Amino acid sequence: MPRAGLNQQAVVREAARLADEVGYPQLTLAALAGRLGVALPSLYKHVRGADALDQKLSALATAELATELTTAATGRAGVDALRAIATAYRAYAHRHPGRYPATQRVPDPADPEHVAAGERAVGAIYAVLRGYGLSGDDAVDATRALRSALHGFVALEASGGFGLPRDIDRSYDQLVEALDTAIAAWPGRGQR
Repeated sequence: MPRAGLNQQAVVREAARLADEVGYPQLTLAALAGRLGVALPSLYKHVRGADALDQKLSALATAELATELTTAATGRAGVDALRAIATAYRAYAHRHPGRYPATQRVPDPADPEHVAAGERAVGAIYAVLRGYGLSGDDAVDATRALRSALHGFVALEASGGFGLPRDIDRSYDQLVEALDTAIAAWPGRGQR
C-alpha cells in the first residue's frame, strides 16, 4: 500500500531536498526511498526510474531558477539587469547545491512544464540581452556565452576549484563586469 500523501510532486520535492543535502551525484532511488520511508519498488508508482526522477528534478529546479532570474531582472536594464541575474544565478547555486546541477539538463520535449520552465529561464536572459540590442542568433550566442561563464564559475566554486588568495566574490563581480563589456561590444551585431 502506498504511503498516504505520497505522489510524484512530493517524491520530486523530497529528492530536491535530499540532493541539496547529499549532492546531486549521490541522489539515488534507494536513498530517496529510505528518506521517504518506503520500499524502493514503491517509488516506481511515482517515477519510472532514475532518469525520470532526474528529469522531473530538472524541471523543478529549472522552474525555480527561472523564477529567480525573472524576478531579479524585472524593472532593470543593461548592466544593472545583468548583475541582478548573475547574482540570482549564483545565489541559487549556493542555496541549492544539489539541485542546481539538474538545471543544466535540456528540457524534455515530452514534459510541457519542463519546456515552459526552460523557456522562462532563457526568456529572462533574452530580456536582459535585448537591453544590449541583441536578438536572434546574436542573442542565442550571447546566452550560451553568458550561461557558460556563470555555470563555469559556480561549478568551479562548488568543487573548491579556486585556490588562489583572492576574494571569490570580487572575482565573480569582475567576471560580470567583463561579460557586460563583451556583450556591449558583441561581434557582428545584427550582421548575420
